[in-house]
Amino acid sequence: MRLVGENGEMHGVVNIREALDMAERAGLDLVEISPNAVPPVCKILDFGKFKYESKKRLHEARKKQKIIVLKEMKFKPNISIGDFETKLRKIKEFLKDGDKVKISLWFKGREILHKEVGQELFKRIEVGLEGLVKIDQHAKMEGKQMIMIVSPDIKVQ
Repeated sequence: MRLVGENGEMHGVVNIREALDMAERAGLDLVEISPNAVPPVCKILDFGKFKYESKKRLHEARKKQKIIVLKEMKFKPNISIGDFETKLRKIKEFLKDGDKVKISLWFKGREILHKEVGQELFKRIEVGLEGLVKIDQHAKMEGKQMIMIVSPDIKVQ
């Protein structure tokens, strides 16, 4: 096996018995670092410290990952101007926080016959969010609802 000392110095290829003796004399452990290499690479180190540091690195990597959340804002075709502006402001807050937003327009009963009202509403939303968003999915019908998905524009942030 190829042996690396506790300070990173190379001891070359040594017998496993020799490596175990060197580790025991140093009061440390012999840890196999790369089992798939030919010959396998082992290092003399404190195993408890090694385990702690690898766990800490894994924790830091998880902490740096950004979890993308999909928020939803529901509209109806005959929404009032005040409600529309409030919902639009809330969508902007979601986008500022870095979340994706699913904008859905629910049709009830005979409202579904007037899909052009929904298209106009989505155009108003696009105009209100212009420059802030990247449209991931343009407005399309899914059953009794029309859906559009937007995410924050990276250039703006």
